Amino acid sequence: MERYDPKTIEARWQRVWDDERAFHVPNPAEGEISEREKTYVLEMLPYPSGELHMGHVLNYTLGDVVAHMRRRSGYAVLRPMGYDAFGLPAENAAIREGGHPRVVAERNIEAIRAQMRRMGWAIDWEREVSTHEPEYYRWTQWLFLRFFEHGHTYRKEAPVKWCPKDQTVLANEQVIDGRCERCGTEVEAKSLEQWFFRITAYADRLLDEMSLLEDWPERVLTMQRNWIGRSEGAEVVFRIDELDAEVPVFTTRPDTLYGATFFVLAPEHPLVPRLVEGTPQEREVLDYVRRAGARSTVERETKEKDGVPTGRTITNPVNGEQIPVWVADYVLMEYGTGAIMAVPAHDERDFAFAERYGLPVRVVVEPAGGDSAPEQGVFVAHSAGERLVDSEQFSGLPSPEGKRAIVERLERDGNGKQVIAYRLRDWLLSRQRYWGCPIPIVHCGACGLVPVPESELPVLLPEVEEFLPKGRSPLAAAEEWVRTTCPSCGGEARRETDTMDTFVDSSWYFLRYCDPRNDEAPFGRDVADYWLPVNQYIGGIEHAILHLLYARFFTKAMNDMGLVGFREPFLRLFNQGMIHHLGAKMAKSKGNVVEPNLYADRHGADALRLYVLFMGPAEQDKEWQDTGIEGTVRFLHRLWRLVHEQVERGGPAQAPSGGALARKTHETIAKVTDDVQRRFVFNTPISAVMELVNEIARAPEDPAARFATETAVSLIQPYAPHVAEELWQRLGHERLWEEPWPVADEAQLRRETFELVIQVNGKVRDRVQAAADLSREELVELARNSPRARAFIDGGSVRQAIVVPRKLVNLVVG
Repeated sequence: MERYDPKTIEARWQRVWDDERAFHVPNPAEGEISEREKTYVLEMLPYPSGELHMGHVLNYTLGDVVAHMRRRSGYAVLRPMGYDAFGLPAENAAIREGGHPRVVAERNIEAIRAQMRRMGWAIDWEREVSTHEPEYYRWTQWLFLRFFEHGHTYRKEAPVKWCPKDQTVLANEQVIDGRCERCGTEVEAKSLEQWFFRITAYADRLLDEMSLLEDWPERVLTMQRNWIGRSEGAEVVFRIDELDAEVPVFTTRPDTLYGATFFVLAPEHPLVPRLVEGTPQEREVLDYVRRAGARSTVERETKEKDGVPTGRTITNPVNGEQIPVWVADYVLMEYGTGAIMAVPAHDERDFAFAERYGLPVRVVVEPAGGDSAPEQGVFVAHSAGERLVDSEQFSGLPSPEGKRAIVERLERDGNGKQVIAYRLRDWLLSRQRYWGCPIPIVHCGACGLVPVPESELPVLLPEVEEFLPKGRSPLAAAEEWVRTTCPSCGGEARRETDTMDTFVDSSWYFLRYCDPRNDEAPFGRDVADYWLPVNQYIGGIEHAILHLLYARFFTKAMNDMGLVGFREPFLRLFNQGMIHHLGAKMAKSKGNVVEPNLYADRHGADALRLYVLFMGPAEQDKEWQDTGIEGTVRFLHRLWRLVHEQVERGGPAQAPSGGALARKTHETIAKVTDDVQRRFVFNTPISAVMELVNEIARAPEDPAARFATETAVSLIQPYAPHVAEELWQRLGHERLWEEPWPVADEAQLRRETFELVIQVNGKVRDRVQAAADLSREELVELARNSPRARAFIDGGSVRQAIVVPRKLVNLVVG
């Protein structure tokens, strides 16, 4: 028997697929596919800041399994690939390697493309794009101008994080414990003119239109809801008489206004410099502002509360009381108005601050039932029956009634109003960095901000000798490029020297894939509306907020502009888990990276593909074990031997009408199909095929053995396509990638079943059909693998499983 040699087999089938354009799918105008049901399978595109790691192998193999199964189920499948080549990851890679960002990015793209082809992923390579290519960013600029025309883009002064040593703006991820990751210098806050997208105009639609999403993890939806942070409350105007200044705050608890004992401004609040100008506190406050404004949001929200007094007081509008004004970094400009009335008796953060600095604590809300609030500590456990105390004429009112009455008084006096506020802030898209898409705007002394004419796009990124920022955008050093004429008046003008956030590029790339060679528009409306929305999107949970929220915003804005006919870009979303090694997330700095190429060369791409999906549920984090891949290698060798033994026997391939092996084969077809297509589970189908192979090996002369063998090869094809194609050919067939997906014979599947109710913490989350002869352990496993139940487990641990035979499983999650 010929020896199984994965390296030779895989290289041969990769050439066949390339030569036959096996995974290219034409657009409706190019071929006759418009009558076929379409599906768009997409994984998040990689940054070319280095080669692929095992997380990429998991991500793209998941997409490959889905694409193969849907293609063989009769769908026209779009499955493209590209590279998110602009931005900080690629620029930092160039800084590390001492090369030009374009050279480094393109070298990495070449290496990534070779890795992807080595893995045999079924990608339509004729749709490949990279965001750094002028053919792509021409249309990023075109879209920017459309947003500008429709009022979705504007420019204003905003704070940034600044390294005084490197003289550069830093992104949030470049600030570690308040210091520059590159040189260790303490980072400061600084204000610069910045460009913004008006994403806040879509806050309600981003929330309300979650109903259009067919299947997103509840965890992601919750993160987005919290990020948008829609709250109903009141805007209350406090006044600083000395400066004749009004300072609004947003509060969801206007009923606690009488309990405000001090007032806090965020370090970035524009009033702070004016507030302390000429006062003894000026230097101390401004030093604090520089340091505190540079800290990350996470650090500011989690560290011990600190701040500085300004020496000023502000007037509480309900009682005229003068309360001290502080600056503290636990108040953020991106939340509310960047100012708060501090009510330490009824807010834990305010209480911690008041305790540290000896500020008064005044209780104005008491618990239901007339019980007094605790003398020490904070009363924040609110209930419907609580009542107001020490609140002048509002004392004794139930809290909800007190809220309404106090807001009504504020409105009558011109000191406030009922409002809806959002945590969401407009998207700051400016980057004072070289490696990004130039913003197509010129600055004219006479005309102001003037868009570059469409006929002059793309505004090409100029070549500069020094791309490291040194106090200003590196593009500002390209004087010949910067100097231009105004498209409006013809006078002298200067180009915008900021570049765009790389999230702009990734907010529409999925549309360019549909029409990648269009040189008249970013995409054709008819083509985009045919393929979009994406039917299945796959990527990491780390993009739950920014990328996914920005892409949703872009799609809604483009829909309003008539560019697309849909309002959500991704109907279904799946977040794969991370692959860890030696107890930690893989990272070169930790020395625990497992190189995919090494394992593909040693064991074959098919064995590696099988192992990353066999390790455990795809949505969970997993620990890499070198010994684990040996199991999938052994399985492929066993399948290889089994096929050759059946070929030598020459038995019939048609399925017999009965028998244990035939029934097992149809059960395996049903399980693999249901697990992937309905339940989106990827490890258990591999186990099912392994079990089928074991059954065949135990009964190689069974009349159904040849049929079962061919079925095993067909079912494993999405996971291990190279060896499957080779074995399919040796079984006397051709082009397995086009072969219809096996369909189970219902007559062979008939078993006594019952409806299993699946609960999580006592609440019904799913109902599924279960075989009556399943064991307790099998019923629990069936419940745990329910996609609907998993959404409510979502990272928690199942502490107990309560099984009522032939009725229900209740998973108790801690």
